[in-house]
Amino acid sequence: MSNNEVDRNVTKFAIIAAFGGFVFGLDAANISGALRFVNSQFELSSMQTGTVVGVAILGVILALLFTGSFCDRFGRRKVLLAIALTYSLSTLLSAFATSYTMLVVGRFIGGVAFASITVSAMYIGEIAPADKRGKFVSINQLLITLGSLVAFLANYCLVLSMDSIAWIDNENVWRLMLGFELVPNIVWFLLLLTVPRSPRWLVAKGHLEEAREAFAKIAPKEQIEGLILSVQDSLKKESKNTPITQLKNLFSKRFTLVLCVAFAYAIVQGASGMNAVLFYAPTVFEQIGMSVEDTFMQTVILGLVAVIFTLVAIRFVEKWGRRNLTLIGLLFISIAHTSIWYGFKSANYELSQEAIVKIQQSDIDVTLLQPLVGKTYATDVDLKRELSAIYSKKDLPLVSGAIINSTISINAFFVLFGLFAFLAAFNMSIGPVMWVIFSEIFPNNVRSVALPVAAFVQSISSYVIQQFFPWQLENLGAANTFLNYGIIAFIGMLVMAKILPETKGKSIEDIERDLVNA
Repeated sequence: MSNNEVDRNVTKFAIIAAFGGFVFGLDAANISGALRFVNSQFELSSMQTGTVVGVAILGVILALLFTGSFCDRFGRRKVLLAIALTYSLSTLLSAFATSYTMLVVGRFIGGVAFASITVSAMYIGEIAPADKRGKFVSINQLLITLGSLVAFLANYCLVLSMDSIAWIDNENVWRLMLGFELVPNIVWFLLLLTVPRSPRWLVAKGHLEEAREAFAKIAPKEQIEGLILSVQDSLKKESKNTPITQLKNLFSKRFTLVLCVAFAYAIVQGASGMNAVLFYAPTVFEQIGMSVEDTFMQTVILGLVAVIFTLVAIRFVEKWGRRNLTLIGLLFISIAHTSIWYGFKSANYELSQEAIVKIQQSDIDVTLLQPLVGKTYATDVDLKRELSAIYSKKDLPLVSGAIINSTISINAFFVLFGLFAFLAAFNMSIGPVMWVIFSEIFPNNVRSVALPVAAFVQSISSYVIQQFFPWQLENLGAANTFLNYGIIAFIGMLVMAKILPETKGKSIEDIERDLVNA
């Protein structure tokens, strides 16, 4: 097989494996658009809103407890196939939810399927050549951003159609947002049937002939035996490498540096605020004072920015290296969040008579607002507290955007610049690079449990952001919330500068020799 054919095969298999990231991106962006309408229909509190979003991460956490052992027992491909079916079940339950509880259950099951990102990174890391591994693992992040972009576009079109299509309204538009991802779920399942099993897993299980056949699809013929010997060499010391044995090895002193790098990266990536923006994008733009249509339009632009800068990461991850991209990205993330903080900190809100007229133009009953005319609020927290006292939980999600839009005085440039700069920096650095690092730093003898363990830490970090972001907006305000994310990113940059090694261009076995104490 020629090198061109090998490259095409590896690219094809990597994209198919990573397509779960596309579905993940769809799910994250879909729920961000649906929240306004879900909150109204089920009359949710801020903590319940956080649960609708954050429960998916609890599903991830549960899945990660079993992902490693399942991957070891059944292989990467079979686990990915099961995940694709799980996504479909989640989509059906969520789109047809008749209660808050049913929606939470559907979202939880979808979270179980989010483990696809970890398994995809594991599979891609095992089929890609060392000099291109970073680029191919980064496909995961690219497809997440593409999935988000497609969902943002669909959500925007659905919101616009509410004015022209009579049967689409506040009561059902969110069901359409959540339900249309069933099609890509089925497509992904069918595509997965065409990829080979991981040759490294086949070698570990002693299926050498099948491993040769799999390697023949992703490597030049003359390299196959050498690759098999290399994998065998890294595994030969493990006579019975059960998950328990792997966990004991992973948490031994030999792997101290590896764990420090993985856990630090996982915490920083999860807690730097990406999931707040991704899962709550329209809500974030609403804080600036945008109309419903404008908030959804801005999410489309966010999606485009994310895709463009993920492509930048894929283009330069092998040239610039993992370490440089990480440090530069965290620096710009810190700057971006500081800009967002400054924009929101300088805002104030005045409920003038002119504001009342403007609010009324949005078909909102302003009778309840009349006693507040003439009041000025120094923070969004003060304004929202007043609004929550006079509007029901059903009405508040539908009117708050228009009220903020009509009362706010803000230099939106700093917030918009910060949001777009953050998305750009994240998606060209710690977004895709974290999965590259995870796919590289763990040796074969602990890989099946190490990747889920690292993803478990990242999931805990992300869960805290997703669960408490609505509560933070309600109680801390937008300014302080984003300032906290900026501080986390800056501390993360200092830690990464101290401990993060450069791994570009090295085989998994070479990285093991460099990082793991003998």
